[in-house]
Amino acid sequence: MVIEGECFCGKVSYKIEGLLRDARSCHCSRCRKAFSSQASAYALLDPEDFTWVSGEDLLTTYIDKNECGFKFCCICGSTLCGVVGGIIHGITLGCVSGDPEVQLGRHIYVGSKASWEIIPEGVVQYQEDVPEKR
Repeated sequence: MVIEGECFCGKVSYKIEGLLRDARSCHCSRCRKAFSSQASAYALLDPEDFTWVSGEDLLTTYIDKNECGFKFCCICGSTLCGVVGGIIHGITLGCVSGDPEVQLGRHIYVGSKASWEIIPEGVVQYQEDVPEKR
């Protein structure tokens, strides 16, 4: 399977020759700011499956004190992927072209969601991160 994606302006694109896994939506205040939305939509991948097709030189990277961060297009600002320790960890689902054949399996950090957001009943939710990850 090949998954392709690109930023809003189309200058940066990538392909993934593999499957995405563990898709989640994070509702913490940091993800709201990073994604300019009520939550993130993010899926993990195997780094060796990921390749930049065009525009890699147009990427800007933000890394926090924990060596986690995002790569985004310096022209349009689209957040394309997440990095941990300098390695691509996962992608933002909003920049995927077509069907990534993965679904959001859980909503995390709903305990700090925006006051104006309503999460539908019946979706898997965690007040913080998934308990088995602690």
